[in-house]
Amino acid sequence: MNEQKKYEVIKRLVDTNGNKKRAAIELSCTIRHINRMIQGYMKEGKEYFSHGNKGRKPVNAFSENFYRKIVDLYLTKYWDANFTHYSELLAKHEGIIASSSTVETILKAENIISPRARRSTRKNLKKKLEVLKEQATSQKEIIRIEENILDLEDAHPRRPRCSNFGEMLQMDASIHLWFGSEKTQLHIAVDDSTGMIVGAFFDTQETLKGYYNILHQILINHGIPYMFFTDRRTVFEYKQKKSPSVEEDTFTQFSYACNQLGIEIRTSSVPQAKGRVERMFQTLQSRLPLELRLAGITTIEQANEFLNSYVKEFNAMFALPVNDINSVFEKQPDNEKINLTLAILTDRKIDNGHSIRFENKYYKLLDPNSCPVYYHKGTSCMVIRAFDGQLFSCVGEKVYSLEEIPKHEVKSKNFDFSKTETKPIKRYIPPMSHPWKKASFDAFLRKQAHRQENVA
Repeated sequence: MNEQKKYEVIKRLVDTNGNKKRAAIELSCTIRHINRMIQGYMKEGKEYFSHGNKGRKPVNAFSENFYRKIVDLYLTKYWDANFTHYSELLAKHEGIIASSSTVETILKAENIISPRARRSTRKNLKKKLEVLKEQATSQKEIIRIEENILDLEDAHPRRPRCSNFGEMLQMDASIHLWFGSEKTQLHIAVDDSTGMIVGAFFDTQETLKGYYNILHQILINHGIPYMFFTDRRTVFEYKQKKSPSVEEDTFTQFSYACNQLGIEIRTSSVPQAKGRVERMFQTLQSRLPLELRLAGITTIEQANEFLNSYVKEFNAMFALPVNDINSVFEKQPDNEKINLTLAILTDRKIDNGHSIRFENKYYKLLDPNSCPVYYHKGTSCMVIRAFDGQLFSCVGEKVYSLEEIPKHEVKSKNFDFSKTETKPIKRYIPPMSHPWKKASFDAFLRKQAHRQENVA
């Protein structure tokens, strides 16, 4: 109850000898309490209605030093963390225990808002700062206020989650200054049902390598998902190339691998349709760069190694429990099938030296007994680079391993004499039951609408 109102009602009651029942109704109290307040007013006057703790500092209040430390640490060391993350980091790295609400109260008093603040919060702060700017008396204060005025950001709409774990994985890449001084692309896949990050990989650009590494993590750790939901950006980039080749067609290469595993791919050009992964990137952009910086990460190799442990901690904190949700992941393939399925397929022709040129190097075809195999010039073939980097070639219905032809002989037949004869290496060549048949891949290419439009 307002102290001023109590004072006015009791003062009027005493001055006019009014009705105590009416005063009790107005103040929502008993007549006995009205009598108590009358006695207090008669003895102490207006001071009686002031609370005894008014003006006193609470015993559990934070000290000024604590207050300044919270603000200074945020501005100098943890400026890119949201308030919840900041409170966690204070406990983890600084030994300071403060709830997220306490941190928020302290920082908002300094006109500091979270990087994850809602648009309405940003808008209200902007109005407040503009008013303070008009009332500012010094140029220094005006400059400080202008630095705090923030631009507004759009929000993403929500939609219901899928009912099963593995039913739909939203996949995308985001370019950001994640670590170091150069921007990199973080590829991730997020399960729509649980919000769990099931795959994450850094690369310099949005590449097939990045998406293959994500799929490799998913297949190893979970199994075969039902569907991927991604955007059409890779298709658009393919169309913009003047002379696009098959190996540059990220979408077709990835689609073909998914087709062999029975994974459906759905695409959309609207970012809001992939709200789950878009919001995940917002969260990661506010948390991950700070964690990488504190861990001293400067290279992509270090960053990808760091992701292994970070993703587990992140999922434990934010993802829904998998045990409570039905899983539709199919049994994971064996490592050999995964390695051979996540391959890059490239069309080539045999040259007049009975070899294949691939990435500015020449290769010869070898059978399982390491014996060279020769085909006529112009024979169509397909070069297959497996996930682990092994090279194979498919000619018609047969698969061969590839061996690089060195520019110079390692040993001279005329001057270098070998004491022991080297036995030919028994080479592993995948069986033709694997879907590497050139006819099968060519048939898949003909079904890709974006390639047909490009050809036309």
